[in-house]
Amino acid sequence: MRKFLSALVILCGIAFGSFAQTPNGNKFNVGVDLGIPLGNASSLFDLGAGASLKYELPIAKGVAVTGSVGYTAFIVKNEFTGFEGQQSVYSYIPLKAGLKYYIENGFFVEGQAGATLYAGTGGGTSFAWAPNVGYSFDGGFEISGRYETWSKPNNGSIS
Repeated sequence: MRKFLSALVILCGIAFGSFAQTPNGNKFNVGVDLGIPLGNASSLFDLGAGASLKYELPIAKGVAVTGSVGYTAFIVKNEFTGFEGQQSVYSYIPLKAGLKYYIENGFFVEGQAGATLYAGTGGGTSFAWAPNVGYSFDGGFEISGRYETWSKPNNGSIS
């Protein structure tokens, strides 16, 4: 939990510093995340939803380093809720860093990697990675799609 809070404080500090630097290309984004569970996760979960904060720092023409923190909740399918000890929602906190490349005319590709913390009791940490493709509109609005996987040794993965 201390690592999460430290990362959140650093990210927020960078974000607040970016407001004065926006004309130089720095960006601070707030996002809404919707997810469709794939693979084995789709047999247990109906939907994933959450929110995220992302900071983007240009390092070269058309290239930026990114850092993000979020909150994602997966909703358990109705047929599984009500079993002894079964929760109806599982919550996670993803922390990722990445590299974003603007291809042309607002289109971009991005790769991120990091860790996902289970927000419940005793869940631990998973390795997270996500390729992303999207479009950045004038005025700061972005839309993108990504494939994200969280894996834990000997425990499988959520995609």
